[in-house]
Amino acid sequence: MRGSEWTVSAEDDGARLDKFLAAPGRAGSRARASAALSRGKVFVNGEEVGIDVASSRLTAGDVVRLWADRPGSARSAPSLWRVGAPRDPRDLHIVFEDQALIVVDKPAGLLAVPLERRSEAPSAFDDVAGYMRAWRRRRPLVVHRIDRDTSGLVVFATRADAQQKLKEQFKRHTAGRVYLAVVYGRPRPDSGTWRDHLVWDQADLVQKATHARDPRGKEAVSEYRVLEAFDEASLLEVRLVTGKRNQIRLQARLRGHTLVGEQRYVFGPEQLRPISFPRQALHAYRLSFAHPLTGQPLAFEAPLPDDLSSLLERLRRSRRR
Repeated sequence: MRGSEWTVSAEDDGARLDKFLAAPGRAGSRARASAALSRGKVFVNGEEVGIDVASSRLTAGDVVRLWADRPGSARSAPSLWRVGAPRDPRDLHIVFEDQALIVVDKPAGLLAVPLERRSEAPSAFDDVAGYMRAWRRRRPLVVHRIDRDTSGLVVFATRADAQQKLKEQFKRHTAGRVYLAVVYGRPRPDSGTWRDHLVWDQADLVQKATHARDPRGKEAVSEYRVLEAFDEASLLEVRLVTGKRNQIRLQARLRGHTLVGEQRYVFGPEQLRPISFPRQALHAYRLSFAHPLTGQPLAFEAPLPDDLSSLLERLRRSRRR
């Protein structure tokens, strides 16, 4: 590996990585240091590091290498989302990436990961895999998933050790997942906790409610609050405490607040005047976790997609009449 290399002295012990790189005789400025970190040109003790660890502290004896002319690093890796282009299910917005993980904003209508029964259907996993192949990197590794017709944030690992540590955070419920949902009616009270026991029906491929004594059942817990109320619907923020398949969709329905656009969890006696929307009105809005290699807290937000924004504006106009 070519490039310039420096050993951190006792005088620089505790210095921020980006500040160390920005010194005269190295990158020369904070902007150049940030660009080098963003483009995969910086290594600490032989390991490639990215912009996510710019504020990490160095220790005397650390070896920092700047590979200024690294092949393929002349510019930042391009996003698969084309600014100003029509939104197509095959477009993918990369929110963040480094040497351990990639966070994407998945559009509705696209599987998060391939399904065995629908192996030919396109997925965000396939798009990320194609992106990584273009940069001669390994295939992504699955950490979690969201429903095909739910939009929003999904994280993939790019290293096996990172995948294991990320999956442990999701299993221990220390990763934060916050959704925005539009439901019929208005939950009472305006904030609270939904707690149920659910069981996955493999034959019907649906989540079902069960009782606490059912050995097949698993506890599902969500915390919700009403953000905005309309004439016939409400916008909710829902934080997953646990993470069961279709959890929010079923828990809302069990309380008489079916998601607008819901096609699967619609059983029950009440009559709802339908609000036209082509999918369940659910968006994975916020995702947070500790970086699997550095432990640094990371948090990401995905703005509402156009279809949900249009739905909310339609509901607001109806309320003003």
